[in-house]
Amino acid sequence: MEDIIILWEEEETKVASDDAILSRDDSSKKKKVSFIEYLNNIFAGLQKIKVKEKIIFYRLMSTMLNAGMSIIKWIWVLEKQEKNPAFKKILWEMLQGLKEWKNLSECMELFPTSFDDSEIWVVRAWEKTGKLNEVMTALADQVEKVASVTGKLKSALIYPAMIMVVVAWVILVMMTMVVPKLLEIFDDKSSLPWSTQVLIFISDVFVNYWYLMIAFIIFVFFFISFWKKTPTWRYNFDKIILQIPIFWTIVQKVVLSKFSRVFSGLMWSWVSVVESLNIVADAVGNEVYRQRILLLLEDVRQWMKIWESLEGDPLFPDIMVQMIQVWEQSAKLDTTIIKVADFYDEQVDNMAATINKLLEPFIIVFLAVIVWFIAIAIMQPIMNLADTVSQS
Repeated sequence: MEDIIILWEEEETKVASDDAILSRDDSSKKKKVSFIEYLNNIFAGLQKIKVKEKIIFYRLMSTMLNAGMSIIKWIWVLEKQEKNPAFKKILWEMLQGLKEWKNLSECMELFPTSFDDSEIWVVRAWEKTGKLNEVMTALADQVEKVASVTGKLKSALIYPAMIMVVVAWVILVMMTMVVPKLLEIFDDKSSLPWSTQVLIFISDVFVNYWYLMIAFIIFVFFFISFWKKTPTWRYNFDKIILQIPIFWTIVQKVVLSKFSRVFSGLMWSWVSVVESLNIVADAVGNEVYRQRILLLLEDVRQWMKIWESLEGDPLFPDIMVQMIQVWEQSAKLDTTIIKVADFYDEQVDNMAATINKLLEPFIIVFLAVIVWFIAIAIMQPIMNLADTVSQS
């Protein structure tokens, strides 16, 4: 922040107006660009800016607009000191758009992977009132809260994911190094118990056909990557997730928190209910909820109340529907929805703290089953061999 202000003060002594800034910026861009810089610009355009950078962008813009700096001058100063090549390219493109007398929201629309529709609509709504500085801090808070909720869910799943990676590595080592050595003591493998023969088959696959396993994993990865882009797959996958007991609760709270916070921000910015629901449908990040919100949108277009459309739907808890009903009748829907978002944010915090405890029993049972099967497969023929020797 201090570096930006110092840079601004230094350039203020050299440049008198926004037009001089733009003309000076254009003259600097006329220099020849090397091939390496050309490639860097291409790759930078394909990258997505980080949420943290976007939050800082909104907060600094609010501060500078309150200080009386114009948007053009502020974007120019920020582009000069930005280190991230992807964000630097975005700022330069926005600066060129502002030079062509485009609004800030129109410039943001050029980068749909970095700026969500909800953010663009909030900026567009407040541009009409000429009070853009009032919304930037609120917009930064909204983006930060939504990102925080999603981040807490991902953080809660890191520990179980790491445990499963360790389990997979242990199984790989046992199947390729331990099991083959132990089974060398048996000459006639056809007379071994079925569990041992299954273990031998799995070990042979790991040892002799590892390249086919790698090829299969790569094929599955690309197949899923292609398939998940289809609405049908996304809907079915999200529907399965919502049917898993543990994940159902946490995913529902995360989605409802996003729904409430984004919808509240749009309503506070005087965006129409119909347009707000259309934007929120894409912002929740769940295809099942997206389809349900689109149905809600059609009901609202038919002059049905929001609470009437959501009443009795298991995707939306009764307490949320009742709060919407009370405050929708009092025409204070935006203030109510933000309180609902705060409530579900707190619920997500509690669930993130306990999700590892909820998944731990399932992980222990899974490990116990694997260890039990390997132990039985190895020890059963050894015990049979010992019985044969003792009888003879």
